[in-house]
Amino acid sequence: MILSLVAFSLTCFLPLQATLAAKILTTAPKAGNETGVGVILDPTSRPGKEAKVAIELAVQDFNIKIDQPLVLYLKNSRNKHVQAVTAAKELVDEHKVKVILGGHTWEEASTIAEVISDSEPDHDIPVFLSFAGTIPLQSTNQWPFLIHAVPTQSTQMNAVAAILESMGIRQVTLIYESASIISHLTQAFRETGSELTHSIPITSRSCSLDEELEVVKRQQRKVFVVHTSLEVGVCLFQTAKKMEMIGDGYLWIATNAITDLFHSVNSSIFSSLKGMVGVKSYFPESTPEFLNFRKRFRKKFHSDYPEDEQDEPGIFAVQGYNAMKMLEKALPEKLNELKTVLANTVEIVNVNGKGYHSVYWTEGLGFSETVENEINGASNYTHLIDNVGEILWPVQPWYASRSSRRNLAGSSQKRMKVLFPAHSLFRQFVSVDCDPVKNEYVFGGFVYDVFDAMMKIMDEPYDRIPFNDSSYENLIKAIDSGEFDAVAGDVTITSKRHEHAHFTQPFTESGLEMIVPARSRLSNQAWLFLKPFTAKMWWITVAITLYNGFVIWFIERNHNKDLQGNIITQIGIILWLAFSTLFTLRGDKMHSNLSRMAVIIWLFVALIITQSYTASLASMLTAQRLEPTITSFEMLRDMNAAIGYCNGSFINEYLVNVLKFKNFSIKSYNSTDGYAEGLNSGEIKAIFLEVPAAKVFLAQYCKSFIRTGETFKVGGFGFAFHKKFERLSAANEALMNVSESGLLKELEDKHLISEKCVDEESSPDEKGRLSLHSFWVLFVLTVGTSTVALVIYIVTGIKEFKKSNHEDTNLVKLISAFIKDWQLRVRRSSSIVASVESARGTIEMSIN
Repeated sequence: MILSLVAFSLTCFLPLQATLAAKILTTAPKAGNETGVGVILDPTSRPGKEAKVAIELAVQDFNIKIDQPLVLYLKNSRNKHVQAVTAAKELVDEHKVKVILGGHTWEEASTIAEVISDSEPDHDIPVFLSFAGTIPLQSTNQWPFLIHAVPTQSTQMNAVAAILESMGIRQVTLIYESASIISHLTQAFRETGSELTHSIPITSRSCSLDEELEVVKRQQRKVFVVHTSLEVGVCLFQTAKKMEMIGDGYLWIATNAITDLFHSVNSSIFSSLKGMVGVKSYFPESTPEFLNFRKRFRKKFHSDYPEDEQDEPGIFAVQGYNAMKMLEKALPEKLNELKTVLANTVEIVNVNGKGYHSVYWTEGLGFSETVENEINGASNYTHLIDNVGEILWPVQPWYASRSSRRNLAGSSQKRMKVLFPAHSLFRQFVSVDCDPVKNEYVFGGFVYDVFDAMMKIMDEPYDRIPFNDSSYENLIKAIDSGEFDAVAGDVTITSKRHEHAHFTQPFTESGLEMIVPARSRLSNQAWLFLKPFTAKMWWITVAITLYNGFVIWFIERNHNKDLQGNIITQIGIILWLAFSTLFTLRGDKMHSNLSRMAVIIWLFVALIITQSYTASLASMLTAQRLEPTITSFEMLRDMNAAIGYCNGSFINEYLVNVLKFKNFSIKSYNSTDGYAEGLNSGEIKAIFLEVPAAKVFLAQYCKSFIRTGETFKVGGFGFAFHKKFERLSAANEALMNVSESGLLKELEDKHLISEKCVDEESSPDEKGRLSLHSFWVLFVLTVGTSTVALVIYIVTGIKEFKKSNHEDTNLVKLISAFIKDWQLRVRRSSSIVASVESARGTIEMSIN
């Protein structure tokens, strides 16, 4: 039992002693001759774990050899900016460290640098060694204390560009999580002639991208550079495999954000990435120094993180250890002499299902099977990856052969970059909207559809790019710069613009028109007497008139022989009663107060309606037809009147140089509503628009404005191409095909002519018309009164009938008997009237 207790005590004490020793090593308070070093990492991530273990090993080595030991302060950033800020402040203000290491991402590294920069002036500013490899090209120089302890992404992206150049590939799609990679890749492509034609941002929460991959698949995009985390990259590659976008016809190149973690994954991950090519950070793995470090690292890593099966050191461990070695040489007097780490060799890998095969690329030298000096003997370099392909692709996948690679380059042919104005005044011509769900631009409009139809006939692939500058002159100049190939928009052909681009023939009418507010002149329309009321007002008035006539007839017919007769006679009586009450009360001939009440209210309403009709008709008889307020541009110019034009167009120069308007009287507008408001308020007296735009504007404001004066000859809308574009004649031929097939007319009707007139209800013809909205209260009053009178009359009749028919106690039977009795009385009175009229006719014949 005693032996068991001793053994148990030892097993508990020894690990505790080791833990305490490590804690003393890393967090002990500093003495006067000790140097504090702060480390900010995320120890839950693989890079953070490796860097932590490697840095601790380096500190142990340093403290064994040096009398002035290092004291290590480890802080957990938890991959959060706020936590990194707190950790950096604590290291600077409380521990007063001389050096800070950490920040595997640029976002985290820049946050730490900001904290150091904002520290108190009386503090010694520590040197910051950043582990961030992906940093913006134009990284700030405001932090002189910031040293990049790892190579930047530039060399990695140069290797990607070299692979694509060697394979003859020019068009590439980028899928990324961090946008800072774009500047490095673009710069590398600029040197080799490749192009980043499409980019797809992706987040860790949405890695499948089914819809986005389906789009690029339809667009025949074949080559992808993937810059994501390992988890997202695996998910993305599996989605692409399900969509049959892996293997024949496709090439996927992963950046070191994925490949640098290959040493930490199991065989199942490699199996899911089979066929992926990648660029990987290189470090020598066969030197005695690394082999010794590897042995020590694996032992400590397994002790610190026993749950991790993979304990091999990778680039993150090497970078952490090397950063401390840099400090060992510089501490404490030479910290200011530390310099950014450079690298010129990249490992190129191809995943084969169980692991990967490697070759190498060195800046300025090219591809090689080995790296010089790592293995005895010099390496043979080549600028063609074909010459080392047998090692990289020993099983000869489809893209290992030169013929297949040429097919890939052909399928990735140069796609034209076409600019579309994002701020077109008339969205009917060009509309550019951003879809937040798909995170892409959506294009539409008349010009877009015409251009798309033309390019389909030419079988010319192109990419759509929005141009956010409102100046159309800058839009055309963008082609001349060589960055873009064409412009498709509501762009007028002018001689000045021909200096920067070639144009197709115009696909719209040409000319410049003047539009002014409209006023009206005397109208003599044959049906003008119907104009005071809207159609609905007329129908409701007739219906209520007939209804009131019926109510009066129904109440009075049993008491007035003049209201009786056959069916045709009684229908005529109802019509006569209905319309005669519009002009007379006839209360002396009415038997019931109920009918008198209904007639009084209706006569009151009819009086108002007739008077309103008379006033409205009188107004319309003196109204004016539409005519322009100003008839010529000379009148405008002599008046020094303010005029408007479309912002960013050529019209301003034409008005000043050709029509001789003064520049101060010309105002630009960015919307059609602005035009209308300016004209209606009197801020401007006229606007000048090209013929296609004038059509759209007048279709929208069909009653308020009118074109006048002459049409000035200017070029119509045309598509602009780079001067080196060799298929301009083919473009003109395709454009003629669009026109002659009738498609151009269909598109014009769809986008331009079909515009709804937004000022129709307030137009001069409509302004004086009276609608139901003005009289609905009066109509409700008269209909309600007549209905109440009718209901009271019927209820009273039923009660009187019930008194004379005591045997009918059931309500339904009583109402049925009442209706039958009423119908009998109607037939009886009709026959009596008919007999009297027949007798009168016989007497008159006898007398005669």
